[in-house]
Amino acid sequence: MMENAKIRVLVVDDSAFMRKVIQQILLESPAIEIVGSARDGMEALRIAKEQSPDVITLDVEMPVMDGITCLERLLVQGRYGVIMVSSLTTEGAAATIRALELGAVDFFPKPANLFSISQDVRKKELVEKVLVAGQARNRMLQPLPAPRHVAAKAMPASFRPEQFKTLVALGISTGGPRALQSVVPNLPASLPAPVLIVQHMPPGFTRSLAMRLNDISEINVREAEEGDELKAGWVYIAPGDHHIDLLREGGKLKIHLDKLSPPVNGFRPSVDYLMDSIRKAGIRDCIGVIMTGMGADGSRGLRDLKRDNGMHIIAQDEKSCSVFGMPRAAIELGIVDEVVTLENISASIAKKAGV
Repeated sequence: MMENAKIRVLVVDDSAFMRKVIQQILLESPAIEIVGSARDGMEALRIAKEQSPDVITLDVEMPVMDGITCLERLLVQGRYGVIMVSSLTTEGAAATIRALELGAVDFFPKPANLFSISQDVRKKELVEKVLVAGQARNRMLQPLPAPRHVAAKAMPASFRPEQFKTLVALGISTGGPRALQSVVPNLPASLPAPVLIVQHMPPGFTRSLAMRLNDISEINVREAEEGDELKAGWVYIAPGDHHIDLLREGGKLKIHLDKLSPPVNGFRPSVDYLMDSIRKAGIRDCIGVIMTGMGADGSRGLRDLKRDNGMHIIAQDEKSCSVFGMPRAAIELGIVDEVVTLENISASIAKKAGV
């Protein structure tokens, strides 16, 4: 794509109303042009071949050919940045996680009230995702290797989950569900630390992500719940629309889910909020990890933890990021101890945790 050229978009949805609304929103950006629309996967394949769009917004649930099947064929057919448009249902969330595994750049949740999609904040979100997909499309085309399925979590007899000396806090956004599949499954079941993850996603999607990661990982993975006691060998993913707060109760660290506090940096859950909670809880030995994502969420909280608690900070390198915004912000503050490739993040975490 030539510099300053408009990002060419194909809109695919079985709803004529949704096609029209998405096109109207995207056309408000001078950096975007619409090159076509399609009502099912078969039509999308044909138009994509004819028009060679930079970005395709692709509905998950469609007649004739569904979005997942269409995505698989699109990634063989050409080089497109695909954004899945998914309903807020259990099935829709699971299909979206699968699409991100296959190579979709991002997703846009279809609101229950379709008229709310025209709210300014939702319009801005959709435009930003399309602009990012236009830039990132060449980085995320190859499907992930077939994940291994882990039937049982192997744990040494001497392992004591309630005893840990360090804690891992990881922040991630755009490109995250895919990137996490190169990190979490490679963490050992006996990691002597709990892992807290803030992934910017809506409710429902974080549960599907946690279930998927748990299926393919040796370490235990769950969506965090109110009152969870932190244990080594467990990964806790912040639920969509809830901040994670850490509270001390009887010498134990427990999770409090906060839905009442406002979004931080526009996000709930927020990476900065998690880092602030860790600092306020007085946790001295911790490892911070900042990965792919737009914006700067996490950099301030990491800076404060570095200053007050001496946190060791690992950042994903630019080449392996879908979007380098969040790691870049932390690196530019001069607080990062290691800049590593996506494939080496799990090894860096394990080494620092003492494995």
